[in-house]
Amino acid sequence: MDNTGIKIIATNRKAHFNYFLSDFTECGISLKGTEIKSLRVHSCSIGDSYVIVRNGEAEIINMHINPYEQGNIFNQDPLRSRKLLLHKKEIKWFEEKAQRGGYSIIPTKVYFRKGKCKVEIALGKGKKNYDKRETIKQRDQERNMRKGEDF
Repeated sequence: MDNTGIKIIATNRKAHFNYFLSDFTECGISLKGTEIKSLRVHSCSIGDSYVIVRNGEAEIINMHINPYEQGNIFNQDPLRSRKLLLHKKEIKWFEEKAQRGGYSIIPTKVYFRKGKCKVEIALGKGKKNYDKRETIKQRDQERNMRKGEDF
């Protein structure tokens, strides 16, 4: 935990590689029962997750929270859809961008801030294969520059 009071649980590293990300927003998440206890022991994965807007509510799909070991009958389905807590204007704005602008809504981080679980979401525009190759090339060049080699 750093001095800002944020304790990161999971990050979506694939999102930065597969999408051009913009408009990052922090939102709360509605959890049930033992899910929060499971998150406190860092058992969460958001690698393949995404956000949809259904009936005026934002929901995160494919977020995997492992069942809590001592939870027995109170454990929830690990892949169930979970409601994101956003203002109505924010939901409407994200929905409009996703439908008209050709964007996807991608979760990038799950973390605790002041004891509350938060999810950082962003608008993502899919990268083409040549964009991904360019990203790899830049990463390799930066790595070589740090080593003192220049190609």
